[in-house]
Amino acid sequence: MSLPKHAQQYLANQFKYAHLNAFVSLAEPSKLASYANLKIERHDVKDKPIAIKDNICTTDLKTTASSGILKDFTSPYDATVVKLLRDAGAVVCGKTNMDEFGMGSHSTHSNSGAVKMQRCATEEERSAGGSSGGSALAVASAQCWAALGTDTGGSVRLPAAYTGVVGFKPSYGLLSRWGVIAYANSLDTVGILGKDVEDVRAVFDKLNAYDPQDPTSLPPSTRARLQNKKKAFFRIGIPLDYNISTLQPAVRQAWTRTLKELYESGHSLHPVHLPATQHALSAYYILAPAEASSNLAKYDGVRYGSRAEGIDGTPESVLFAKTRGQGFGLEAQRRILLGTFTLSAQAMDNYFIQAQKIRRLVQNDFNRVFTTVNPLVDDMPKSDEDENTVDVIVCPTAPTLAPSLTSVKEQDPISTYMNDVFTVPASLAGLPSISVPVRIARDDLAAEQPLEETVGIQVIGQYGDDDLVLAAADVISRVESMSQA
Repeated sequence: MSLPKHAQQYLANQFKYAHLNAFVSLAEPSKLASYANLKIERHDVKDKPIAIKDNICTTDLKTTASSGILKDFTSPYDATVVKLLRDAGAVVCGKTNMDEFGMGSHSTHSNSGAVKMQRCATEEERSAGGSSGGSALAVASAQCWAALGTDTGGSVRLPAAYTGVVGFKPSYGLLSRWGVIAYANSLDTVGILGKDVEDVRAVFDKLNAYDPQDPTSLPPSTRARLQNKKKAFFRIGIPLDYNISTLQPAVRQAWTRTLKELYESGHSLHPVHLPATQHALSAYYILAPAEASSNLAKYDGVRYGSRAEGIDGTPESVLFAKTRGQGFGLEAQRRILLGTFTLSAQAMDNYFIQAQKIRRLVQNDFNRVFTTVNPLVDDMPKSDEDENTVDVIVCPTAPTLAPSLTSVKEQDPISTYMNDVFTVPASLAGLPSISVPVRIARDDLAAEQPLEETVGIQVIGQYGDDDLVLAAADVISRVESMSQA
């Protein structure tokens, strides 16, 4: 079957940009015949090529979570989100590279090698963000129309910010996690990456459904209480606690300019304080590894995963250690050890319980500043006239522009974790948040024309206000387009 030009271009880009390592596996071109019906102008998933992060189960392609211990695993079933996409007529075009089991901020901790971002051939290889860096880069380089990722502490939004695409983390529990390889159960959320907000919204609408197979899926009774607010003008919160000293000037300038343009468009700006957020990152890196160490305990080569070879009589404890050593990368081993310690009897009260208390304080901070009530916490509506509350919060997605892979290799783990400082609070509270690209043109003598740097601007909303967050993101995108005209 002859494919239309724009459908051929997706396939051509998968080969053209293979050196960027966005994919770990690709569907056979012969299976993509439905591209022939693709209409590029429609915001619709039907016949569109959508990439799937490698920790989301698919029957036709291996699901390895970019880990050596799952290098031979093919799922006997599709994850619910994949099934819903297929039912809607979408085409699964491949599985994307990622940090092993979602543990990383730069998509460098992968059994398939690092994801590499280059905006031009002469540019130094840069981070595509993590852990959904492969999904973000696949969209940015037009190797697919949209992609699914997973977001535990910013793993969709951070790559979106670095690569210049839109990355959306819905409210926790709206999208099914059934068939998603778990990192941290209480935080993991399936996210969506696309070129623009409307593409992301189109995918979200197909996936936003209750799944009885997923015990964390929001039940219909609670979904019925979620409000679908429509706003012509937004009360926008500016979190003063996010104006940190390590914020790069380019990021601060883009944030300030975006707020100025929103104000000039008729939206009101209101400073808000979120004091508990300064402790959110520390709490996250206690809670997430603790859950991960429990989730990954089953990969012992007997129940799950590839088993190391041994001679007859080798003690089981030795085989277990060898299996884990060969199967897991260094970052995964580091976080498993951290989590195992956190859950130990001597550390439980001092670390894990205290981190859970901080998590509740973070949630309370957000509940206090939003006009809409959290339907999981409070049934009493607030007044829209309350001058101390806001509809959404607008802040940077990441404190820096995308760093070079060379500098990433030289970073210590703590410095790497700081990339998540603006994304983790919304994850701890389970809130919807989205990263929208704001362009910065800079002259580069090595390029024929100015490169387009991107800064991710993040919109955070109250739990269940996903439509409102998407609407606010669309406003930012339109304001940005007008400023570039």
